[in-house]
Amino acid sequence: MNLVPANSLSAGFFSEQAELENAALRVLRSGWYILGTETECFEEEFAEWLGVPFAVGVANGTDALMLALRVSGVGVGDGVFTVSHTAVATVAAIEMLGATPLLVDVDRQTLTMCPDSLRSAVHCAAGYGIPLKAVVPVHLYGHPCDIKAIMEVAEHFGLQVIEDCSQSHGAEFAGRKTGSFGHLAAFSLYPTKNLGAFGDAGVIATGDSVLAEQLRMLRQYGWKERNNSEMPGVNSRLDELQAALLRVRLRSLDARTKRRQSIARQYEQQFGMLLQTPVIKPHCSHVFHQYVVRSGDRDGLQQRLREAGVATMIHYPKAVHQQTAYAGRLPVVSSLETTESQVPGILSLPMFPEMSDDMVRQVCSAVSACGSRVS
Repeated sequence: MNLVPANSLSAGFFSEQAELENAALRVLRSGWYILGTETECFEEEFAEWLGVPFAVGVANGTDALMLALRVSGVGVGDGVFTVSHTAVATVAAIEMLGATPLLVDVDRQTLTMCPDSLRSAVHCAAGYGIPLKAVVPVHLYGHPCDIKAIMEVAEHFGLQVIEDCSQSHGAEFAGRKTGSFGHLAAFSLYPTKNLGAFGDAGVIATGDSVLAEQLRMLRQYGWKERNNSEMPGVNSRLDELQAALLRVRLRSLDARTKRRQSIARQYEQQFGMLLQTPVIKPHCSHVFHQYVVRSGDRDGLQQRLREAGVATMIHYPKAVHQQTAYAGRLPVVSSLETTESQVPGILSLPMFPEMSDDMVRQVCSAVSACGSRVS
């Protein structure tokens, strides 16, 4: 029996090998490896694809979020609302600035930020005396959060919105791509992402020319002119090699997304009655960075699928507030009841564009044979 992997980065490389190798050689032969033409072209092409005026490439997704928060005026002691059911990088980026993460609960269907929970958390957080600056909604697993409602809450309370789009490249809400709603948006381009580099990379999107210029300065020591720091900056540069490779991947992203969506439809048709499969809310498109099901017997299901030759993963085994580094030390501004009740049941099934039809059928057969039902 052949093993169906949860993901295969090498398959992604081989699917575009010639174009990727040509792009890499072009950079290597150029003699220019940091912040050059390839980065500028990628930024322009990404912004056009996303539908925003500006994109700024940086070293990784965590830096993208940190720098977006920084140009939004977030600093030491400020409060930033986000969710606990996310990659820990979301919270780590907030703390990199000395700011305080304020964790709110998620919607039971999509596991993305609950606007009602956010509203309640803002009222609660006001009692702590923390300056409230921003909200970071996470478009988790490839499904948009209710960004319109979140923007309305943020506007009412004077909060900046920085979208975390690290798992939602190309997902849409009401016909607009995620990353085009907030004041800024941060994208991780880590190799496993839907638009993945071959190393660390990230990009920040914005419609504000002033913020874009500040970001370009901040990513390289605060320089507008070389060796003259006009503001304290960092070293967070997107290198030319990654930019060139990302330009290749960007051209095929929409086609790769359609393949993910096709696999998801096959999953839904074959075992949608056996497991709680991903919900797609009205006016939303899902890009299935992960295909996450929920089961009352998650661990048993995972074991049975392993025995049937199907690899799975858990995104994420613990919410952020349950992890050792954060447990008990963040202000409690919201009940996290839904988060805590859903984490024990989540399981990510194989999902990557290069999955063959035989692999998809093997996953469907294995899940159907397990017959696991939500308790």
